[in-house]
Amino acid sequence: MRPEMLPRPPAVSVAEYRHRRDALMAQLPHNAAVVLPGAGLMTRSRDSEFAFRQNSDFYYLTGIREPDALLLLLPGRAEGESVVFCQDRDPTMEAWTGRRLGAEGVVAEYGIDQAFENAVRDERLTELLTGRELLYLPLDNADAVSMAEEALQEAQAGLRRGRPPLKGWLDISPLIHAMRLIKSDAEIALLRHAALISAHAHRRAMQVSSPGLSEFQLQAELEHEFVWHGASGPAYSTIVGSGANACVLHYIENSAPLCEDGLVLIDAGAEFELYAGDITRTFPVSGRFNDAQQALYQVVLDAQQRAVSAVQPGATLVDIHKGVVHDLTTGLIELGLLEGDVQARIDDESYRRFYLHSTSHWLGLDVHDVGSYRLDEQTPRPLVAGMVLTVEPGLYIPSDDDIPDAYQGIGIRIEDNVVVTNEGHEVLTADVPKQIVEIEALMAKK
Repeated sequence: MRPEMLPRPPAVSVAEYRHRRDALMAQLPHNAAVVLPGAGLMTRSRDSEFAFRQNSDFYYLTGIREPDALLLLLPGRAEGESVVFCQDRDPTMEAWTGRRLGAEGVVAEYGIDQAFENAVRDERLTELLTGRELLYLPLDNADAVSMAEEALQEAQAGLRRGRPPLKGWLDISPLIHAMRLIKSDAEIALLRHAALISAHAHRRAMQVSSPGLSEFQLQAELEHEFVWHGASGPAYSTIVGSGANACVLHYIENSAPLCEDGLVLIDAGAEFELYAGDITRTFPVSGRFNDAQQALYQVVLDAQQRAVSAVQPGATLVDIHKGVVHDLTTGLIELGLLEGDVQARIDDESYRRFYLHSTSHWLGLDVHDVGSYRLDEQTPRPLVAGMVLTVEPGLYIPSDDDIPDAYQGIGIRIEDNVVVTNEGHEVLTADVPKQIVEIEALMAKK
């Protein structure tokens, strides 16, 4: 019998989206404007498209999920500071692909000050940007840059008629990304729910795992659980790496049979209301760790738990990573996979043969979420309440001749999602086990 769907948390309110837009405009100079396109549909093959996913920055400021939309922010404009261009209402197209918001729907449902349909965008856009001296736009977006270039041409033509000159454009992304780095209570609730769905899926994968299955069958169990509980699907390409496949950091083929006596590494998370879960667990296909697997797993687990405990206001990801490197290097020496002094092996980076990646990344609307990791080139950014990050150390042992047979081809990663609080931290992904005895006990409940 299938479990009931998990209760959904409240959505981000219209008032919060408006507050974000106001906070962004408050950072802009006088007579500036923001030009921010949403995402469009992408062709998958011939006349079919990939499932639509809105641009994260656009969604952060509007909550609108329709394709082919454009947001303008016009500080000080009497008729309204936020303007959205949206798809035209079209009964024929809506019969095929569903209801469109239209200009009235955008204003009524999302609290936008004014909206127009895309049919009038070219003529209205020129009018709305006339007299603005500085444009802010995502410089990596070709459509936004093209609009800015057209606005510049219009402004140059307008100089003869006494209009203020358009001085140029700057990148809006750093300002938005700095805002996105600190999550609101509503965002943390959505991330907590994405983590909970993801945890349910990982538990299910552990319980169904057995020799004779293939990696893609565990992927199917995970992604079924995501959607069953109301997620749109995976937040990123699901990784199910059995045996030596776990040593390929971004292995997504998921096509091999599960290794009967080996481990399987699953890195998978659900996307709920565009917010990402991101969990990695590693467990024995058969349900029981052997001695070598257990010894290596415990090294990673100890490092991961100490790293999680270090997450608190004022800490830095650089220091947390350094602690993980020290713990993993110590464990590698104790197991005979490295030799010599711990600090010497850190200094010469011998550990990087077995640990190639960083310990953490930001988490939010994107699985590798936006926001700078440094205040400047020399100063790591200290953690503050409202930041959400992953903690995910790992060890990946190659199948080389100088490696003891018992350790060859073992890949282990353990990843949790952690929110920084005023008092310390909260682990959002605690509902999926990572202790050896807990994993084995869960897997025994077939």
